[in-house]
Amino acid sequence: MKPVQPRPGPQVVVAAAGPAAERSLHPRPGPGRTGSARETPGPGPAPALVFPRPVTVTAGLAAPTGAWGGARPPRPVPAPPACPEPGHSPPQPCGGVTASALPDSAVPWLRPRETMEFAELIKTPRVDNVVLHRPFYPAVEGTLCLTGHHLILSSRQDNTEELWLLHSNIDAIDKRFVGPLGTIIIKCKDFRIIQLDIPGMEECLNIASSIEALSTLDSITLMYPFFYRPMFEVVEDGWHSFLPEQEFELYSSATSEWRLSYVNKEFAVCPSYPPIVIVPKPIDDEALRKVATFRHGGRFPVLSYYHKKNGMVIMRSGQPLTGTNGRRCKEDEKLINATLRAGKRGYIIDTRSLNVAQQARAKGGGFEQEAHYPQWRRLHKSIERYPILQESLIKLVEACNDQTHNMDRWLGRLEASNWLTHIKEILTTACLAAQCIDREGASILIHGTEGTDSTLQVTSLAQIILEPRSRTIRGFEALIEREWLQAGHPFQQRCAQSAYCNSKQKWESPVFLLFLDCVWQILRQFPCSFEFNENFLIMLFEHAYASQFGTFLGNNESERCKLKLQQKTMSLWSWVNRPSELSKFTNPLFEANNLVIWPSVAPQSLQLWEGIFLRWNRSSKYLDEAYEEMVNIIEYNKELQAKVNVLRRQLAELETEDGMQESP
Repeated sequence: MKPVQPRPGPQVVVAAAGPAAERSLHPRPGPGRTGSARETPGPGPAPALVFPRPVTVTAGLAAPTGAWGGARPPRPVPAPPACPEPGHSPPQPCGGVTASALPDSAVPWLRPRETMEFAELIKTPRVDNVVLHRPFYPAVEGTLCLTGHHLILSSRQDNTEELWLLHSNIDAIDKRFVGPLGTIIIKCKDFRIIQLDIPGMEECLNIASSIEALSTLDSITLMYPFFYRPMFEVVEDGWHSFLPEQEFELYSSATSEWRLSYVNKEFAVCPSYPPIVIVPKPIDDEALRKVATFRHGGRFPVLSYYHKKNGMVIMRSGQPLTGTNGRRCKEDEKLINATLRAGKRGYIIDTRSLNVAQQARAKGGGFEQEAHYPQWRRLHKSIERYPILQESLIKLVEACNDQTHNMDRWLGRLEASNWLTHIKEILTTACLAAQCIDREGASILIHGTEGTDSTLQVTSLAQIILEPRSRTIRGFEALIEREWLQAGHPFQQRCAQSAYCNSKQKWESPVFLLFLDCVWQILRQFPCSFEFNENFLIMLFEHAYASQFGTFLGNNESERCKLKLQQKTMSLWSWVNRPSELSKFTNPLFEANNLVIWPSVAPQSLQLWEGIFLRWNRSSKYLDEAYEEMVNIIEYNKELQAKVNVLRRQLAELETEDGMQESP
């Protein structure tokens, strides 16, 4: 099926598409204990709910006007500036590749429906006298409304907020009936569970059917980011905040041994790599093409991190396709040897156990043979692949939601989930990589099988350990962009569902959540070394699974180019990097630390991340109040310290004046 081209003439209107913000009835929590009331950018108070006539939605078109009955003009996403700023090259979205250059057939979820009406999926758009239940809060009665992208509950009661829930945040629903009363249990991808009591069996069945349909749309272009129009001023276009050229400039000032390669300009060499990559200068593009045929998915070794302290580097790639015949590639050997200094050895960290790596040879994969890579020592670690990780998440969430078990049963179920074991294995491997770089003075190559999951976990965490910049807000954003989005982590597949969905797919896995959990473990051990706080990590988790922004859509850069996300959606970074939002994610304890930090991976040092897994299961009111009080004390202390510094300067000036007067 060919992609639907935008129709000429007036833009279409989406029936009741809903405003931008996802809101909640939960009161806003304090920093450090983020709840659902933390508002994403929105237009402020929601307008009255007015449902216009149903209209046709063309896949891929924005839905700007009339959704609430008003004639509000569209607010288009700002385009890149026509003229670049001095000293900067003009943005080149997608490396110059056109959408037609990428086939639909290879990416089924990129094939949009020709047309559809959201109204067709909404059998009952409104139900009165619906009662909302959630733990630790009184029940709320109000009017339930369904729009194309939101579930909304509005109440006339005082001191309550409207509930705005994105359909894409719904993981599963359960239905129960007691007489004429129907109950819908909504299980969200952020692990929240909401109960709605709906009068009337028919209304309950219709609402449940509509939610199931709207939460499982089969076309990305029908998802909310393509319809969302920001109501805030865009100060910075996040789509062009972290370009490969900018990252290369940081390295080029310290070394001339690397270059930018445009070999993947039209994604012809590797569909999961960006158009521009950093490679050793002696290796030409023709050699890179040959190496790509020797690596899984065409993922030839590229630069991930340059350690300015000693010039050592981290490279990442896919597994070599040696097979059972011991195939070799001299260009591949030359490429990774080009990263070694004279007389130095390097390390290849394989995130698979030796047994798994050997089994991969039977399927055409494998690992580097010592005879062909004599200057490299291969180290095998055992980080589980994504199907096992998904089962671990399901077991952990089930244990956290079970309020009936005693201490022994709770600890037993927590251990049986193996979640903290996975955390330990990932952190241990990241520390090993950092140790090779900083203490051994050796460059490393990291890969697993595809090079898009455990490989990225290890390269990212190693940089957080080694590089102070990665522990700042913008540095961490650059890390996410460089090591996850541009590096080809398949977010669309991995984050399609969460822990509650009954229809499990083998490609779904909490790989990114595990990485964020590892970062939180380090943050907890070094609370003053990170510019961002726990809220920042929770926000990234939420937006990876359901968002009004297009940042985490698609599985790689080629798919994002196909979807024209830069032109049709807003970047998450455009919102996060606004000063009013940054303050919510800033760590008040932060003091710049330019040293390498070495986290403990001992079992007793690792804890369950309560801010993610228990935030809906226990009240955080007093913890939030304590955190706010701590922030106030810190701010007051800073004010007093500033006054002390002023008084000291004044005293020094007075003493200097007295000394000059006393001298003959």
